[in-house]
Order: sequence, then structure tokens, then C-alpha cells
Amino acid sequence: MIGAVLAQSTSWKNAANAVDNLKHHGLLSPQALHKIPIEDLAGLIRPSGYFNAKSLKLKSLVDWLRQTCDYKLDLLEDSSTDHIRRSLLSVYGIGPETADSILLYALERPVFVIDAYTRRIFDRIGFTPVKDKSYDDYQRLFMANLEPDPVLYNEYHALLVKHAKISCRKQPVCKNCCIADICDFYHNHTQANGDRDE
Repeated sequence: MIGAVLAQSTSWKNAANAVDNLKHHGLLSPQALHKIPIEDLAGLIRPSGYFNAKSLKLKSLVDWLRQTCDYKLDLLEDSSTDHIRRSLLSVYGIGPETADSILLYALERPVFVIDAYTRRIFDRIGFTPVKDKSYDDYQRLFMANLEPDPVLYNEYHALLVKHAKISCRKQPVCKNCCIADICDFYHNHTQANGDRDE
């Protein structure tokens, strides 16, 4: 849950450095985060960027955990995924991607996380939603076509992130791309340049 907040608008490497700082100071529990002064928390999570805003977001998330389940995640087991998601979205600084990351990775609920990597890859392939390409439209595309399985969603998302970092970068490296055969961008780009090996 902490990682989902700290990873907002930064790389996982930067978020992981902030998580390591918290771990080193024994602050990876909601109770510890509740007690630490917000200024001290901001200093420890500085590597994640936007540390003042993120410290407030973490404090808000901790308050939510205290109010909804007394810091005991197992008390959420009987709550529906939709109910928890709506509740998370009411927390300061928790948007759809962060809420869904918490649901999938921390609570093991079958909710597909949509991020910039996922949008980039599927836009280039040509599998974009037919509506307005909103977060919810992308999410429906996945959840309507995959079994509702948190392990599957976790692995699928991890593979998309890996592919975006290796091949489907902002400036794509299409040569040797494992999904070039089904990629509209690859076919259109290589045909336009007359070179199918680029």
C-alpha cells in the first residue's frame, strides 16, 4: 500500500528507495506511520519525489485503515471489491490506479491496474477502447477478456511493465519486439520507412 502511493509520478526505483528508508526506521506499519510527525515522514520519503504531498497521502491512507478496519486487513475480507474501491477513492490522493494497485497487490482482489505503460502498448498494438479511452474503458477491455484472477492480473501487468521498459519505450525499440507481428505501430512505421527490421 505504501509503495502504491510512493510510486505515483516516479519510477519504482525512486519509490523503493523511499520504502527502504521507511523500513530502516521501522515505519512499515500503519501504526508507526500514524505516530511519526508528517515533517519527519516527508524527509524519509524524499527519494520518491513530491514528498510533502505524498506524506499527507500516506497519513490519509493510514487514517482510512484505522477507521475502516482498525489496521487489520483481514477485516475487509467480507467487503466487496467495489465497496473497498469506492472507499479508497474517497481518500485524499488515492486515484483509480493507486486504488487498483492496492486492491490487486495488497488485498489480492481481481482488479486490473491500468498505467501509462499499459496504455502505450495497447494504443500502439491497436487494441484501444472504442469509447473515450478513459481509465475505466481500458480497465473494462482487460477485465471483460481475462478471467478474474488476481495472480493472472498481477503477472499480466508485470509483463506489460517489463515489455514497456525493454521494447515499447517512449521511443520504441521495435527490432526483435516479441509482439511486432500483432502491432499496428510496428507495421505502419516499418512500411512507411520501407524497412521491416527497424
